[in-house]
Amino acid sequence: MKRTRWIALGVTLLAAAGGGAAWQFAAPSPASGAIPPIDPGNTEQVALGRDIYAAQCAACHGTRLEGQPDWQVRLPDGRLPAPPHDASGHTWHHPDSQLFAMTKYGIEPFAPKGYESDMPAFRDILTDTEIAAALAYIKSRWPQDIRQRHDALNRTAKK
Repeated sequence: MKRTRWIALGVTLLAAAGGGAAWQFAAPSPASGAIPPIDPGNTEQVALGRDIYAAQCAACHGTRLEGQPDWQVRLPDGRLPAPPHDASGHTWHHPDSQLFAMTKYGIEPFAPKGYESDMPAFRDILTDTEIAAALAYIKSRWPQDIRQRHDALNRTAKK
């Protein structure tokens, strides 16, 4: 049983790595070509994001950003449970541009062919400003060292 879990995790990580490499080329961008600022230090943006997260995200990703149990193990339908957005998850491994695009457009445009996810596209539900606010809230909950690593990732992604 334990070996099966490790194999499933390895397959998941390989699929994510392969899909992640395509991000730089395949991610749709907002019409303007730029995303709104995502600032975990902006108290107004974070407050708005907290409300949006509670209304739109917490049901799947947890009220404390903890994700669903066994989020790295596929369900019987082949889909993965919702991952955590806290420091224990992989959200902070993606630059803001990718997080924004995944939230706006859903996962399918960025995942390997045939991959299915319960993550909806929020483009018809939330404005770009609201998506940025939800992401600012998530980032505001990360420990300082994770935020610093994510800031460095953002700088690298913008080059």
